[in-house]
Amino acid sequence: MSRIGKMPIVILEKVDVTIVDNNIKVKGPLWELSFDFSSKVKVSKEENSIIVTPVDDSASALWGTTRSIINNLVIWVTEGYKKSLEIIWVGYKFEVSGDKLILSIGFSHKVNVAIPAGLKVAMDEKAKNIIHISGVDKQLVWEFASKIRAKKKPEPYKGKWIKYVWEHIKRKAGKTGSK
Repeated sequence: MSRIGKMPIVILEKVDVTIVDNNIKVKGPLWELSFDFSSKVKVSKEENSIIVTPVDDSASALWGTTRSIINNLVIWVTEGYKKSLEIIWVGYKFEVSGDKLILSIGFSHKVNVAIPAGLKVAMDEKAKNIIHISGVDKQLVWEFASKIRAKKKPEPYKGKWIKYVWEHIKRKAGKTGSK
């Protein structure tokens, strides 16, 4: 029995859910998303909740996964998803210009990164070295954040890096640290 699959999904007031055959459409204030689920699970809507049940014993692997994906759709269309990046080093900075993110990260030139459609990139009001990437698709937000982070991976000896705000990177002493 799937512990996650047994839990009902609560539908919020602002969300409309439509189930047709093996497709579920979730429409909220931010976005409209759809998901094609397997015929081995049954998805039904009851008042303020969505219930996912397996059709047969072979569907146990899909039961919890389908429930989690549908629950994420309900969350994403109401709240969206957000990822924050921080840049650390003297002279390193982020700039948002229209649909481009401009990175000054120690190269002889500035690095331009195109912001994908459906994502918003905003500078933090308090700290100039933090940007917030938000959107309704978790995969797209994570992928874009990792693409930016890959431009200047953490370097533990000097402390130059682009990192996630929650991430902790352990500094290393270097050659003179062993004496």
